[in-house]
Amino acid sequence: MTEREKLLSGLEYNSRDEELIAMYHRARALTKSLGELDSHQADEKNRLLGELFGAWGEASWIETPFWCDYGQHVRIGKNCFINVNAVFLDCNTITIGDNTLIGPNVQIYTPSHPLKAGERFTGDPAFPFRTSAQPVSIGNNVWIGGNVVILPGVTIGDGTTIGAGSIVTGDIPANVLALGQPCRVIRALE
Repeated sequence: MTEREKLLSGLEYNSRDEELIAMYHRARALTKSLGELDSHQADEKNRLLGELFGAWGEASWIETPFWCDYGQHVRIGKNCFINVNAVFLDCNTITIGDNTLIGPNVQIYTPSHPLKAGERFTGDPAFPFRTSAQPVSIGNNVWIGGNVVILPGVTIGDGTTIGAGSIVTGDIPANVLALGQPCRVIRALE
């Protein structure tokens, strides 16, 4: 398996792999170009986002600055809005459904490291630390409030609202209001 195949399979991978580093540099160049665009340059913005992401839905919008690791592992549905300072650490897939709103300063993490320092670091400069990653999936018609952090492996169901400032550590079902640290279901939304 390549390191990218390991990454996408949830296995431990070497983040310093040449293919992954090339993807990282490509994403940095594209996000830099995005950040330099005038707000009236919607066609060029959509072209760059279509090149950056694995999927970029029709009528979706991202405010800059925006940050990601690779970009190619992100799939965004149609008619989504992602506000300023979003951070998508897409070391595994991040899938966002149609008609989803993401507030400012939202962070979505897929990578993880061993908790014990002795297990985290390898001592090998070519492969300095152990990393694995789990996908994140956000359904259709979801609203993620500002300053939310979504941890690796989380699935958020369709029609759900996540309150501002929440830390989402586990799956959240469809059609609920959830909030808090850690995020928990408050009530059903009907």
